[in-house]
Amino acid sequence: MIVASIDEGRAELHSLVDSARHIVGFTGAGISTESGVPDFRSPGSPWLKNQPIEFSDFLRDPLLREEAWRRKFVMDDLYAHAKPGRGHRALARLIETGRMSAIITQNIDGLHQASGVPDERVIELHGNGTYARCLVCERRYELADIRRDFEQTGAAPECECGGYIKSATISFGQAMPEMAMRRAEEETLACELFVAIGSSLVVYPAAGFPLAAKRHGASLVIVNREPTPLDDFADLVLRGEIGEFLEPFAV
Repeated sequence: MIVASIDEGRAELHSLVDSARHIVGFTGAGISTESGVPDFRSPGSPWLKNQPIEFSDFLRDPLLREEAWRRKFVMDDLYAHAKPGRGHRALARLIETGRMSAIITQNIDGLHQASGVPDERVIELHGNGTYARCLVCERRYELADIRRDFEQTGAAPECECGGYIKSATISFGQAMPEMAMRRAEEETLACELFVAIGSSLVVYPAAGFPLAAKRHGASLVIVNREPTPLDDFADLVLRGEIGEFLEPFAV
């Protein structure tokens, strides 16, 4: 069932939420565009000019490590003042009231946590871009410190242990985080309602979770501006502005 009407869509979503005891959220870039965070695939996206460096290239070439950090800070500046939008606040409220058990996210912007969702309730499949880690000892580094030194020296940062320091995101070619993937699978297979929000559902393995939930007996809702490859499998497709559909849940 595809619904574009805001009122009808809100009513249908409320009905599904009210009847489910275990709800899982799944979010992609579309939930954050209202907050001013650019998505990856839209025409004219700044990501096209500042594409992430492949993980293997980051490891092998110091000049590409420097370029990766330069691009990182350019992109950070574009959404440095982003605040959680209506969609983030709605999911935070569902978590707070116990109706939603976890949020599986493809996003790296940290806006779910900024909306008040505890860290342990956010499962980050692609990591987090709000801090950095050493690739060897996994020590955490704050970006402000990294940036200050980088702007002074122009050199890619290295840890005291000798390891390379990298934004705590999962780059192209980098292994998916095992614990996050395991937790996401557990939540997916246990839920009664799986709500996919703002994702194109074309990036795997992450995009496999909505279909796995549906095949395991859960109801599937997709909220997105554009059609997705999984629309035909969904029980409800809400096509339009995410914040408009989710805003009532933020109250």
